[in-house]
Amino acid sequence: MNAVVIDASALAAVLFDEPEAAPILASVRGRLIAPGLIRYELASVSLSKLMRKPERAADIDARHALIDALDLTLFEPDWPELPRLARRWALSVYDAAYLQLALARRVPLVTLDARLAAAYDGAVGGR
Repeated sequence: MNAVVIDASALAAVLFDEPEAAPILASVRGRLIAPGLIRYELASVSLSKLMRKPERAADIDARHALIDALDLTLFEPDWPELPRLARRWALSVYDAAYLQLALARRVPLVTLDARLAAAYDGAVGGR
């Protein structure tokens, strides 16, 4: 079965119906997988949106809850290797967790983060 690693930036764009949602949806084929930290990151996105637009709280909460309806499989990172990977590609350990999962599973990474996308391209090109 095909899979794709999706990061919080891409999934948030879809859940919250951002302008970038359409190309993301068009590029995703297969089962969605992500590091478990995606749940924290999406909760943080929701909080930011609630702080900026409290009048839209019901809509924001409903959109955030959509994550529970997704067939999203969560994984733990290889903790000892994570800081080394982050350092190698000049990423946060959070972003490195997505990169690590994509590389370990040999699947595409869907992200709106240019630095993470470049690291993925560099790592895959160096295989």
